[in-house]
Amino acid sequence: MACQSRLSESHLSCGQSRAMPRPSPKGLRKRTLSTSPIMHDDGCAKLQRLTRDAIVDEPVKPRPAREEVVWGKTPDGQVFRVPTTHDVLTALFHPAYTKSHLDILNLSLLGLQLILFYFLPRGVSKRFFLLYFVFWRTAYNAGLGWILTKQSKKRWIVREIQRLGWLDETRRPAMRRWIRAQLAGKMGKDYSFDDLPLEYNTWLLFRQLVDVILLNDFLAYCMFAFASFRVPEGLSLPVHVLRWIGGISLIVFNVWVKTEAHNVVKDYGWYWGDCFFQRGALVFDGVFELAPHPMYSVGYAGYYGLSLIVGSYPVLFVSLTAHAAQFAFLIFFENPHIERMYGKRKPIAVRKPLLPDEITKPREAKAREVSVSDIYHEDSVCESTPSVTEGETASESELETETETDDVPTPRSQPKRSRELPAIGVAAVVSSRQPEGRQQVSQHDLYHKYFRRDVVILQNIDLLRSSDVMLVLLILYLGVASCLPTLSHRTTLVLHFVHACAWCTFHSFGLGLLLRAQSQSKFIVRHFLKNYHYPSNDNGDGAVQEAFTNWKAIYNMSLCMTYISLGGLAWKTYSWPEMWSEGDALLRHTLGALFIGLHAWAARESYDVLGVFGWFYGDFFAEDFPAHLEYTGIFRYLDNPELMSGASFLGLALISGSKLVGFLAVMRFVSHWWFLKAVENPHMRKLYGESLRKEAGFVKVIKNAATKNALLLESRAGRHAPDIRRVAKEVKGTFDKVFEETADVVEEFLAKSKPKISEVMQETKVLLQQSRERLIITRVANDLSSCDIAKYKLSILPSQSGNKRFHLGEPIRMQWQAPLGHSRRDWVGIYRVAANKSTLVTRTSTFGKWLPVHDEEWDGDVPLSNHRVSPKSLEPETGTLTFQGSTLPWNVGQYEVRYHHDGKYNVLSLDGPFEVYVEKHGSLDFDSVRERLAHIVPLCLDNDPSLIPLSCGGTGTAETSSDMGGAADGRDSDDFTFWSEEQAKRISTAIEEAFDMEYAPEVIMADANLTALAKRILVSKQLLVNS
Repeated sequence: MACQSRLSESHLSCGQSRAMPRPSPKGLRKRTLSTSPIMHDDGCAKLQRLTRDAIVDEPVKPRPAREEVVWGKTPDGQVFRVPTTHDVLTALFHPAYTKSHLDILNLSLLGLQLILFYFLPRGVSKRFFLLYFVFWRTAYNAGLGWILTKQSKKRWIVREIQRLGWLDETRRPAMRRWIRAQLAGKMGKDYSFDDLPLEYNTWLLFRQLVDVILLNDFLAYCMFAFASFRVPEGLSLPVHVLRWIGGISLIVFNVWVKTEAHNVVKDYGWYWGDCFFQRGALVFDGVFELAPHPMYSVGYAGYYGLSLIVGSYPVLFVSLTAHAAQFAFLIFFENPHIERMYGKRKPIAVRKPLLPDEITKPREAKAREVSVSDIYHEDSVCESTPSVTEGETASESELETETETDDVPTPRSQPKRSRELPAIGVAAVVSSRQPEGRQQVSQHDLYHKYFRRDVVILQNIDLLRSSDVMLVLLILYLGVASCLPTLSHRTTLVLHFVHACAWCTFHSFGLGLLLRAQSQSKFIVRHFLKNYHYPSNDNGDGAVQEAFTNWKAIYNMSLCMTYISLGGLAWKTYSWPEMWSEGDALLRHTLGALFIGLHAWAARESYDVLGVFGWFYGDFFAEDFPAHLEYTGIFRYLDNPELMSGASFLGLALISGSKLVGFLAVMRFVSHWWFLKAVENPHMRKLYGESLRKEAGFVKVIKNAATKNALLLESRAGRHAPDIRRVAKEVKGTFDKVFEETADVVEEFLAKSKPKISEVMQETKVLLQQSRERLIITRVANDLSSCDIAKYKLSILPSQSGNKRFHLGEPIRMQWQAPLGHSRRDWVGIYRVAANKSTLVTRTSTFGKWLPVHDEEWDGDVPLSNHRVSPKSLEPETGTLTFQGSTLPWNVGQYEVRYHHDGKYNVLSLDGPFEVYVEKHGSLDFDSVRERLAHIVPLCLDNDPSLIPLSCGGTGTAETSSDMGGAADGRDSDDFTFWSEEQAKRISTAIEEAFDMEYAPEVIMADANLTALAKRILVSKQLLVNS
């Protein structure tokens, strides 16, 4: 199973410590170890106590030191002792272990592959094993992905076993005995089939299916690779030797990664055990610090090693396709499953006043206090989840439980490198900089102070902003110029090369010097203070904001033009290969595309960690923005992943085969290395001091491995060991000297030549949203003849005002009546009046505005059963439904409700119309506007007491309550928060209907305060009146 992948990041092990995710872009929340049994739920705490009791309650008969106890917990709360399992290779191939019928089937399929490989002709064998591998890979990624997704969401596998009665002694005794024999024979003495819960036995049965798929998938790939073996022509002997050495090294590395990963996750993680039951806390160690998702990324190195050895392009492309399919498995199953299992929803737009230790001294003192308190990115909707979890057994370390350190300072020894939210502290805040009535500054206000839909590459383009128009024009001029062959080819190449060199030089050296001057002397801010007027009570904030705003535009323009100019040069130097199968053309294109993809991935991962603040080097400007140094995402493994930006240069150089592009690639690496050495690293040391880590995760792992190998080599070298150490030191000193001399030359050159230097409208989206109402496949029932439609009734209950007019966001209640034997799949939906022409069949979508009649018999949108209650009385069955939250219509208008039959679209009853409205504004004074908002906002926030303002009866979020102690410690009573941006869209819609003012959801989230929003509306209305 060396090449089989299994994402271990999704599994639990009680008591193990693990870095948990942050709610800001793709990070991990730090957790500290504690002996307290406090966890996210009582179940894990119970497991912890049971583990302690199992050890403490037996003083007379102590366990052997090596014995380990593992406790599991089913979704319904049953706690059980998890038996010992054996890995698949031992259980399947060791003659001492009993072989189940499924094991015999697995061995037969594997043996059949070997026989076919031996007897089939080479050409037939190659085609057969390609198709055979595609079958097993599809069964793995698509089949298991689909099954596990349903199990993760609905416990589908367990429910199917229950429905079929396979483990029910009364319904299917023969099947139960057969399954028991298959499982008991493979387990140890601590396994008891009858005493263990259904979920665990189902998992054991499921893992045997997984063994069949994984092993046959692996062997089919190997057989295809061996059938495709050839010796590439036109290569020298040293190249062949290097090819074999590289291939064998990749395979050995693959085996090591898989072995180390299995040692971390055990069988529980290898076989997706947390889809069936839980086993405790989260961990992140070992090989999982080497690379992100090592089982899916570097864990497939063996594929490419075998491709090198067999020397076949088809094997290489099949390996790439299989690897891509594995990443699709990660994206479509593993990551969503992790979010469902371990994700924690957090409110956004929370105004959390900065703690006292986050407040800096006045700016005049120019003293910073480095804070590593756990302050979160307030605009993150859902907390990300850890990449790895452990299926470790309950050992001594499991007597410690994990507690979140949301409000506990994080030790400096475990930072997370991020420019995302710097914690350099906040200057003493004067009242003129705060909203009226607010005494403390919050990170939420600071975030929206510095960021207003900034353009990232080409995202958030707004043609009404001059900087965006400039960016679009620059890209267009370069694109047009690249397509106009007005000059000779040689002249055009020279111009494109000079143009690309100029932008590359300006981006790294020009902006680098400008940024270094800003770090050392606030050069850019000083320039704006010198040349532009700002209010006297501004405290320099206007200059800082304008300097930062212009810097962001210049930086993004330079970044875009650097890559556009490089692409233009590569295009002009590129020539289409005449023979792809000869020479190295196909290999160059393949490697080039991989390098470009690597750069795109690294850039995306870096942005997800840094956020918009770190992407634009915000800690060079915003001193009052809270910052802390943390290492997460790609920064867990690399200190400077930005160096991978040169990978795209190298990729284009390989594809184009041009020395000019190759020179640019080298230039890009050198210039960015200088930027890190001369600009960013000194600023990071100045800002964060000793909290910077010494080595990245990748470097640490490689150094540890190198040290072990060096010690082993030294022990075997004998009397030659001193000479080997001396040569190694001389080589290292030579490299260090070369780097130092290169840096001096670049610094001297730059010292002599210091160069300086909204999103699109939503009409299309609205049109598509309206047209989607018709894009459904209507299912109708054929058994309506047995239904007496006259006995089905649906009626809307009056609103709070006593009629059928409901304010936007007001819950809508209705009463239904149906015969006692009606289908349990009946449901009710809300539709716009006249959206459906027929009163017998519904042909439009509800877009989530529906409820099942028997909600307790549905799991989400899936009915649990379709049994009908036998009528024992002539009295009909009645009930009530309440539409609220996301099931409500969030646009004003006339609506109707429809009662549907058996999960289909046959209409048995309807009622309506009823009106959804928003009361229009009366007088435009502050008190009346705020009063209207005090009614609108709670309705749009589902009257959730943790979200609505304290002045409207809210209680505040758990985070703010624990961290701030309520309004007395600084929270404005008019503040409100959100669970999602959708709730802000609701408020935006309500304000548009009530006051004829349209605001983007981002504006609503930026204010997040009744008073601020009321003032904004009044100011906006006044501006319109004056205009």
